[in-house]
Amino acid sequence: MTAADPLLSVQGLRTWFPIRRGILSRVQGHVQAVTELDLEIESGGTLALVGESGCGKTPVGRSILRLTEAQEGRVLYDGVDLLSLTPAEMKRYRQEIQIIFQDPMASLDPRMRVRDAVAEGMRSFGLGSSEDDRTERVAELFKKVQLDPARMWLYPHEFSGGQRQRIAIARALILKPEVIILDEPTSALDRTVQVQIVELLRALQTKYDLSYIFISHDLTVVRAMSHHVMVMQHGKVVEHASAEAIFTQPQEAYTQQLLAAALT
Repeated sequence: MTAADPLLSVQGLRTWFPIRRGILSRVQGHVQAVTELDLEIESGGTLALVGESGCGKTPVGRSILRLTEAQEGRVLYDGVDLLSLTPAEMKRYRQEIQIIFQDPMASLDPRMRVRDAVAEGMRSFGLGSSEDDRTERVAELFKKVQLDPARMWLYPHEFSGGQRQRIAIARALILKPEVIILDEPTSALDRTVQVQIVELLRALQTKYDLSYIFISHDLTVVRAMSHHVMVMQHGKVVEHASAEAIFTQPQEAYTQQLLAAALT
């Protein structure tokens, strides 16, 4: 891969969900969640996907990681089409491409101490020479996401929403990924905590040369986070430009409406 090549490239992605009706649950039609989408992301960059609820932002992220299976398209990472891999072959790439969801509480086992939740990925991929080694790595990451390592032995409910999102970030980072898909990571937080999480994500991106796909409807946060922005409507991209261009000189009427509604 040369310096000019994208780190991750999505080509012709189409993800439709079947509509089933009747006793036999026959397919009566499809919801066109994503239609003919292309995107590229460079190393160390942030590409934001924005649009109203239901526009297809989240299915894009889930399709890239094959949490939702696409019907057509290619997802090229390091020259490999992820959509062509078997589940066993795909596993190694789940280490290099991680996802952080809107609600960390929903993805944290309430019966599992936070230390074990964060270290779970290391065990799954055979990383770390021992449990003590994994604990040391968790402690290091707690410091990096600005949490007290002594609290790693607590349970998720003993943390605030902002702290749980920091835990989710630590859990993604522990596998040393190159790409992180951020699916509405600040939408459940109040504005003060949002600012803190955005600052943390930007600092971590600089430190580790991370690439982000940032999925959000919050254009204030998008403006603070992103290098490039793709505006989606009804499963399609209607405008794609630098963040500066989108926020200062939007070309499409839909983009102009989104900005007017969000930033006035």
